[in-house]
Amino acid sequence: MIDEAIEEQQNVESASEEPLELNDEELDRIADTAIAALQDILKYFSVGEVTIDEYEGDEGELILDITGGDLAVLIGRHGKTLDALQFLVSAITVRTIGFRYPVVVDIEGYKSRQRQKLESIARSSASRAASQNRSVKLRPMTPYERRIVHITLRDDNRVETASEGEGSARHVVILPL
Repeated sequence: MIDEAIEEQQNVESASEEPLELNDEELDRIADTAIAALQDILKYFSVGEVTIDEYEGDEGELILDITGGDLAVLIGRHGKTLDALQFLVSAITVRTIGFRYPVVVDIEGYKSRQRQKLESIARSSASRAASQNRSVKLRPMTPYERRIVHITLRDDNRVETASEGEGSARHVVILPL
């Protein structure tokens, strides 16, 4: 049930490529709202003292990076708990401010490291697809992960990408041009 809700939220987040143009005061309000929601949720975990750093990501999203204490419980197996945490913070923020703005919750750079791995996999798979002149099917991924692959390869004139499959079996296929 919660996986379906996360999938739906991530599909909504993936749908809009261009972030809204907001002034500094509006961005501060969004950041304050998201941080307050995150702090409220973290009260229910035994993670000790944490710090939440905020910064703007490459795609115009607000990134909240949590550092400190024992945070493995917040990541969970394959990042599932982190995905749920991000879903909750995003849902609370949207409901509070009245519109959707991309908010990414990260824990000690976990998503950043995962993103770098995905970008590397995407580039090497694109090279393989182009050199062998055949399509390359990647493992099933979340909408967030698929979006990273699509964005990484959108300017690669050797290949194009497409998502195939349904639900948790949905994956990216890299096609040679």
